[in-house]
Amino acid sequence: MRERVLAIVSIIAQYVLEMRDQLSDNDIVEELLAEGFDVEEIDAAFSWMNNVSFEQKSSGPASLTLPAQRIFTPEESRTLSSEARGYLIKLRGLGLIGDEAQEEIIERALQMAEDEVSLKEIKTITALTLFTHSQDAWLRDADFIMEDDWAQLYH
Repeated sequence: MRERVLAIVSIIAQYVLEMRDQLSDNDIVEELLAEGFDVEEIDAAFSWMNNVSFEQKSSGPASLTLPAQRIFTPEESRTLSSEARGYLIKLRGLGLIGDEAQEEIIERALQMAEDEVSLKEIKTITALTLFTHSQDAWLRDADFIMEDDWAQLYH
């Protein structure tokens, strides 16, 4: 089921990246249902996205500094296609990934690269990285529940 939830998150992210403003949440849900996804899977995907969004908003006090723009090293520029770099910049600019996630994605791309990393490959690496982070959070929360450590779940 997690793979299907990840697929749903990927589809929703694609809607956001394509700036399909005319589509409401209900329209997206109807399209996902038409593609064969279950209501529970769609609900889990939206819940995961809300949790990730909430974690980013509550991660610390608001900063008065301007957001940093990452400069790619010569090696990164050679390894990552211009489309792949643009995609990462867009994700970061939209707030869909943070600095740490962006660095992890770039590092993984450099480690696996034999040739230039394409846009399709960077999308796959990004999805896997985000899925890994969400899976870690689920495991952490499950551990807190099993240990009856309810305070950790709320903080």
